[in-house]
Amino acid sequence: MSSLDIARSIAFSGLSATQVQISVASANISNADTKGYTAKTANQSSSVTSGVGTGVTIRGISSAVDKLLLKSLVGADSDLGAADTTNSFLTELQQLYGSTSSSDSSTTGTSLANTIAAFESALSSLASTPSSASLQSNAVSALAAVTTQLQQTSSGIQTLRSNADQDIASSVTDINSDLQQISDLNKQIKQQAAAGQSTADLEDQRNSALQDLASMMNVSYFTTSTGDLQVYTGSGQALVDSTAHPLSYTALPSVTASTTYSAGSLSGFSGITVNGVDITSQISSGKVSALITLRDQTLPAAQSQLDELAQQLTAAVNAVSNQGTSVPPPSSLTGTGTVSSTTPLSATGTVRIAVADKSGNLVSYQDLDLSSYATVGDLATAINGISGLSATVDANGHLSISTSTSGNGVAINELTSSVGSSGEGFSDYFGFNDLITGTGASDIAVRSDILNGTAGLPTATLDASSTLTVGTSVLSPGSATVVNALSSALTGATNFGMAGSLGATTGSFTDYAAAIVANVAGKATQASAAYTAKQTAQSTYANSLSSQSGVNIDEESANLSALQNKYAAASQIITAINAMFSALMTAMSAS
Repeated sequence: MSSLDIARSIAFSGLSATQVQISVASANISNADTKGYTAKTANQSSSVTSGVGTGVTIRGISSAVDKLLLKSLVGADSDLGAADTTNSFLTELQQLYGSTSSSDSSTTGTSLANTIAAFESALSSLASTPSSASLQSNAVSALAAVTTQLQQTSSGIQTLRSNADQDIASSVTDINSDLQQISDLNKQIKQQAAAGQSTADLEDQRNSALQDLASMMNVSYFTTSTGDLQVYTGSGQALVDSTAHPLSYTALPSVTASTTYSAGSLSGFSGITVNGVDITSQISSGKVSALITLRDQTLPAAQSQLDELAQQLTAAVNAVSNQGTSVPPPSSLTGTGTVSSTTPLSATGTVRIAVADKSGNLVSYQDLDLSSYATVGDLATAINGISGLSATVDANGHLSISTSTSGNGVAINELTSSVGSSGEGFSDYFGFNDLITGTGASDIAVRSDILNGTAGLPTATLDASSTLTVGTSVLSPGSATVVNALSSALTGATNFGMAGSLGATTGSFTDYAAAIVANVAGKATQASAAYTAKQTAQSTYANSLSSQSGVNIDEESANLSALQNKYAAASQIITAINAMFSALMTAMSAS
């Protein structure tokens, strides 16, 4: 009787164990496509009482995850997160610069180099007929296209920087969610383990949260003897220990070219902090690292290249335009340079300032020896001594020269003048006939009154003869001197300083613009190649981990079939034992 009891107990234990194993195998098959799921195993062992086998029991459900493979995958996740983000932003940056060619054979592309070339072409047409109003208008429009594209590209770069800043903030929110999830799972895993229940599924969830966290920032981690997963920054700042330590970051509402990040600074971008500690510099990989690099290095470098182009273009064009004047001459000239009456005047050489009527005929003039004047105020006094002119420094700090008789205008010939440390011509130094305004790519523009047509393009020149006669024509609207000088300034050799990753170079403006576009295109190509390489590496580690700990459908299906047979056999054993019990009970009743 006791032997049959033992046999039936063993059979029932086998049946129970097989039920658990079938359940685990079924769960494995069902979760084969679940991200982060690892194959589970019901660990079976023999039950022995007084040296005699009394059945089998399930000691727990576990999964085997290669810790070294997981660590390699976590690192690859960080690298891929950075590469993916960099590739995405540089693709957008490249698109800002326009294309160098067009699928339409009638056009030549929309890049900065193409737009500058179009301005050169407009000047070439104007040189044939400098007094043509329509050709002057075309040249102004072509230059406006250049300045507008510079402005728009600069604005696009700052928008990308702002987007990166906003993405940092949203990524910090996601990071905090992962940190809290890991902390919560730590507690659940300890509770499950203390109750003798499987923690394998919870560990899968925790590993998935760890990988998601790593894709956004590089971390170090280890599992304690109590089952806690502790997470730290690369430099050891705790992110999850006994609790989660959330990151803090606030994005700026707007970003300009002057917005920067500096550790400890109260202005500009803020730092990413944990418990009041700035960890920005500790984030060296992952999406957030790439966003920081893009926002603070890559995109500002692109902006500096645009600024170099804009500043050199402004200087070159204005140096030429200030050699000329429009016809009819303007009734007043107001400089763009900021000065005051007491500003020291460091100048040599001679400048000619004249009053001419609408037809360009001379009314009065005087040649001023600039070395005679110690300050801007002294210069203004001297100009006031020219018949029909008055000069003042206005409320905005600009030197202004005006005619006192309606219908007359002011004209300047820089002659041998050299003003300031750079030795600029008189008109160029004060900015009386600037064609371009602005200090960089963000605000470069064609002078508003020339753009809207209320002032003419300064293509004429004031007669430089040793003496002039009142009443004679002293302005030459039909001369191509200024226009040709503009063309030469654009196509000749200009010295460009080092900007971003472009070294100092000498060349034409189209050459430099093309170099900027090529530089950005090269970076975009490198970013794309890096992304492909990191994606391949991450996939390799992910596939290796999946092969090691993931679900193999064929194996699980075969295992499930074997377990079903095992379950049927255990059921048959129980049926046989029950029959033996019945026979034994019948025999005992008959006796």
